[in-house]
Amino acid sequence: MSLAVARKPLRADAARNVDKIITAARQCFREFGPEVPLQTIAATAGVGPATLFRNFADKEELVLAALNRQLRLTVDPVMDGALADIDAAAGLIRVLEALMAAASADANLLGAVAGRRQLLTGITGSLMESMSVLLVRGQGQGNLRADISMTDMFRLLAMLISVVDTMEPGSDAWRRPLALVEDAIRTVRPSRPLPAHVPVPHSPAVGPQLD
Repeated sequence: MSLAVARKPLRADAARNVDKIITAARQCFREFGPEVPLQTIAATAGVGPATLFRNFADKEELVLAALNRQLRLTVDPVMDGALADIDAAAGLIRVLEALMAAASADANLLGAVAGRRQLLTGITGSLMESMSVLLVRGQGQGNLRADISMTDMFRLLAMLISVVDTMEPGSDAWRRPLALVEDAIRTVRPSRPLPAHVPVPHSPAVGPQLD
């Protein structure tokens, strides 16, 4: 489930530099926020700015590469398990949980890209194809609403990812809105209480704290 970031095979030393830059990017975005300069990332990686720009044309390309790595490490294994699970609806929810956990962990990476629609398209790619398989299976099993389309799922995923803008990075406040989405797409609402309510943190972006 790679992102839409085409790359030629790299020499071993160049591949090591790319790995160091991506690792440093995730560290710097977490420590300094989405406005961290690329020069700071290069210094943290122990490479020169020219090396960084030789591998990544701009911040957006670096962000996509960092997110690509995290999805491969954290979401791909969950998707593989979901596709092998006899219960497609449960598998689809697990994939959404993994996606939201990754988005929360790297909230500052997401915040570094202004074109959020383009970012969402980049980080889903073939992932949406696998989600489509789960959706059709779940509908065939009678566990997911038959009138849901993949356009609906794409927009629901966009809504869920936008939740990270209303919570602290690393928070699991996304669990409650995801549970509400699960209630909406299943044919029968799960018999469980909603996850705990987490107030919106106060910041200039969101205004007064909501209870």
